[in-house]
Amino acid sequence: MLPISRLKGEGRPVNPFADRAFALASLHVVDAVCGFEEDTPIELIRAVMPDILVKGGDYTEEQIVGADLVKSAGGRIAIINFTEGYSTTSFLDKIRNKD
Repeated sequence: MLPISRLKGEGRPVNPFADRAFALASLHVVDAVCGFEEDTPIELIRAVMPDILVKGGDYTEEQIVGADLVKSAGGRIAIINFTEGYSTTSFLDKIRNKD
């Protein structure tokens, strides 16, 4: 079972990794997209040691796996704004509750 499925439940992720990676890689600010099979990306973060570690706005810096490592190496943490009602979970709930 994929880490996302364990974390978010059956039927997730909705879109396969290749599609999600393609969308992220299309952003001009993204240098690389990597997947991982573990429950957390800590080993990947240790190996890559990114300059910027980005996470969604529904997390605090203290909750972000690897934030301490990235910061200790001179990197920074970027928490992007979370727009209410635009999460995948919200989208799926709307579809499921439609009569």
